[in-house]
Amino acid sequence: MASLASCIRSAAQGTSSAYRTIPARWRLAGGSAALTFLILAVFALAGGTLITREISVQFVNRALQNTAVLQAKMHVQLDPITRQPVCPDGGSSIDLHDFASANDAQIRVFTHAGKVICTQKLTLGTVKPQNVEPRFRKPTVANIAYRERGYEIAAARVRWHKASGWVLYAIPLSSLDKTVDWIRLRLAILVLAGSVLALLAGLYVAERALRPITELTAVARNIERTRDPTLRIPHPEADDEIGELAQTLERMLAALDAARNESEVALSRQREFVADASHELRTPLTAVLANLELLADELQGEQAESANSALLSTRRMRRLVGDLLLLARADTQRQQTRTTIDLGDVLTHAAAEIGQLAEDHELTLSPQRAVVYGVSDDLHRMVLNLVENAIHHTPAGTCISACTRTEQDAAVLVVEDDGPGIPPELQQRVFERFFRGGGDAGSGRRGSGLGLAIVAAVAASHGAEVTLTSLPELHGSRFEIRFERIDLPAADAPAKPAAAPSR
Repeated sequence: MASLASCIRSAAQGTSSAYRTIPARWRLAGGSAALTFLILAVFALAGGTLITREISVQFVNRALQNTAVLQAKMHVQLDPITRQPVCPDGGSSIDLHDFASANDAQIRVFTHAGKVICTQKLTLGTVKPQNVEPRFRKPTVANIAYRERGYEIAAARVRWHKASGWVLYAIPLSSLDKTVDWIRLRLAILVLAGSVLALLAGLYVAERALRPITELTAVARNIERTRDPTLRIPHPEADDEIGELAQTLERMLAALDAARNESEVALSRQREFVADASHELRTPLTAVLANLELLADELQGEQAESANSALLSTRRMRRLVGDLLLLARADTQRQQTRTTIDLGDVLTHAAAEIGQLAEDHELTLSPQRAVVYGVSDDLHRMVLNLVENAIHHTPAGTCISACTRTEQDAAVLVVEDDGPGIPPELQQRVFERFFRGGGDAGSGRRGSGLGLAIVAAVAASHGAEVTLTSLPELHGSRFEIRFERIDLPAADAPAKPAAAPSR
């Protein structure tokens, strides 16, 4: 019993869940159609029952009335030779064939002994009446209808001279069944047609009733697309649940707008603070770095080692402060002076700055002329980070290639390696700030997690697009950055170095 109850509850919950997935307008229209169908079906069953009963009564009455007509108008005569009752041609004031054909009826005239002496088709001088089909039994009760062999039968007593007999009038029940079936079919069609009309009318009414909600949904989608919570929410004329929903949405959007403004103000102040703090930290860090360099040159032994260790930490701190300052400027969208810059020159200078860091890797450069508008320091930092990222995250002996070129209307920078690649689950996160995918393969240390974040920020501030392609099963990663190409006359082109190293 417990398992049966749990099965019933599970089935009910499944049905309820499936019902809730149906759109509201279809639920409303379907409910009205189902209710209309139920009402019409009840009326059809009741009306069909009454009509069928009335038709059956009329059917029986018609058989009884026709039997009475036969009793009154049919005259049975005696054969002058055999002295047996017969139905001679023209011996009756009524034509049995015409009288029976109106209702496709069967007529039988029996003697008192039960012998058939004539029918609606067979009279004296033709085939013996006993051979006709269907065969009916001799009536025993007069003026009462009964059923036999698929017929509604009514019988009456007839007399001739001193003898008497029976006249039987039988109407096939198939005609009654056809009439009843016709009525039931029409009632079923009416019920279905009424239900379909109720469904269509319910859809129309539901559409009109839900139109304010549709308008609210359209406004909400527009707010989602434009991210503008100040858009006006339409209020329906009726003071009902939909009006209350509109007012609630409006108050909610106002609260969200206020919260967003507060958050933006706080974030703006935080970004300004980071930018200003990073800028202010550069001067004392530069002084500390200069003093440590002097101490490292003057001191010897363990003191010199301590000074060199502090010098390395200070240089790393200056690099980190510079990264934070660049990202803070990108967040606050501070505009800096831009000039025409050749990405090939930037790549050459960045490779020269890396110096001994790349001595365990095979670094190949192909700096072709590719002129863009940009900030020189930011582009230098971007290229430097890309090359250093390839060095730090690949093992010794890895081949790294970097090139710049022009393609139609784009200036392209490409840095690729044949290292172990980046797992697919990490490729969407490598450009996040402070994300570290693992230890640096080349140096055994971990970076700050800002290298590729700076690459993405600088590319976005220059209107460029960064594409990462990395297939671990094929080995290697490829970073491609596409800038808007700038075509300059030869006289205005940036001067290239006299000689650029290829390795």
